[in-house]
Amino acid sequence: MSSLSQDKVDPTPDYPPEEGRYIRGNDYSPVAVAVILIHNQEDIPPDIENLVRVAVERGAALAGTIQTENIGIEKMMCNIVANPNIRYLVICGPESPGHQCGEALLMLVENGVDQHRKIVGATARTPFLFNIPSDHIERFRRQIRVIDLINEGDADLVRRAVWSCYQESPTEFRGYSLCDPGAYPEAPLAGRITWRVTRPQAEPKDEPERQQREKLRDLMGKIRRAAETKHTRQDN
Repeated sequence: MSSLSQDKVDPTPDYPPEEGRYIRGNDYSPVAVAVILIHNQEDIPPDIENLVRVAVERGAALAGTIQTENIGIEKMMCNIVANPNIRYLVICGPESPGHQCGEALLMLVENGVDQHRKIVGATARTPFLFNIPSDHIERFRRQIRVIDLINEGDADLVRRAVWSCYQESPTEFRGYSLCDPGAYPEAPLAGRITWRVTRPQAEPKDEPERQQREKLRDLMGKIRRAAETKHTRQDN
């Protein structure tokens, strides 16, 4: 039996704050579904679109695709922390080579990020979260529990996962004990990603690389100032 009316709260007025390739379902549902996407938009296969659709039809609050281990995760986090009713995140679909979105999400929830905003333990190319506040990251990690169905894409399996999350009594699913715990006991967090970094792959990946970039910037600045001084002298 469902407990969707129990201990529920309203999301933020602008929920969901971030646009994306997702469908909005029941705002008071305790589960969202992220389907890993390895295709271009024009080449999305029907079975991926079907997974998104059946998740919402079965009762998910949000269901959509995720394609990148940085901005994609940031946008998803903004939408989830804006709705405290969401307590589970089902991750399914084939893992993406290189981006490793599924693994990045698992590592984010388990380990968080380091001082350079890198997801600790992630092996993806650019698992950096530069555009989202730290309190959103930590809230996301506290608020949700991940249900790992990476590399699986059976529609009936996703239906059972979603159904299990909103039961009143603990329900066994794939080794998880699931039920609806009610809304996370803190107010929803409002806000969008800042877009300070639109190309995470171009950012320094560690401190030596960061220092090398700063040295290069200093050198280029000196060259530019020297050229400007020479030009001024010639004009005089």
